[in-house]
Amino acid sequence: MALNSTIHTVTVHLADVDRTVYEELELRVARHPSETAAYLVTRLLAYCLEYEEGIAFSDGGVSATDQPPVLVRDLTGRLTTWIDVGAPDAERIHRAGKLADRVAIYTHRDPAKVLAALPAKRIHRAETIPVYSLDREFVDAVAAAVDRRTEWTVSVTDRHLFLEIDGAPFSVEIVEHRLDG
Repeated sequence: MALNSTIHTVTVHLADVDRTVYEELELRVARHPSETAAYLVTRLLAYCLEYEEGIAFSDGGVSATDQPPVLVRDLTGRLTTWIDVGAPDAERIHRAGKLADRVAIYTHRDPAKVLAALPAKRIHRAETIPVYSLDREFVDAVAAAVDRRTEWTVSVTDRHLFLEIDGAPFSVEIVEHRLDG
């Protein structure tokens, strides 16, 4: 018998000063049985940090090989932004660079290892692809605080993320790396 996804309902009060984005979001996120809590947290934070009109979680979830975990489509339905999470392989990122105007990667893994696996491979427009790393201890602490129904207050200023989950505060610097070094 196959396990079902767990639905997480997250209310987000988003204040991204860096991008002048201020929104109240009601997110329903399906967590696949094979998805780690750290991956779920990174996926949710990527959504918040990339929030814009047309953003969505992919239909296929984390098991979709032809879609990113988070994406942005324009009003015509065309894929404009591919937002990947974790440690995607070079072939996937290469394909993403051809399909979308913009590609970004958010990782909770060791960024040096993620980056080391990619430069030797051919990646379309590699010089334009940012890799944002979130400290693993931060992600693990946030993952421990995530419940099926939670309320997040997310503030971003000067690439520092301040997060409060049901009254518990967390903070981390968002570090940007580039595939081309």
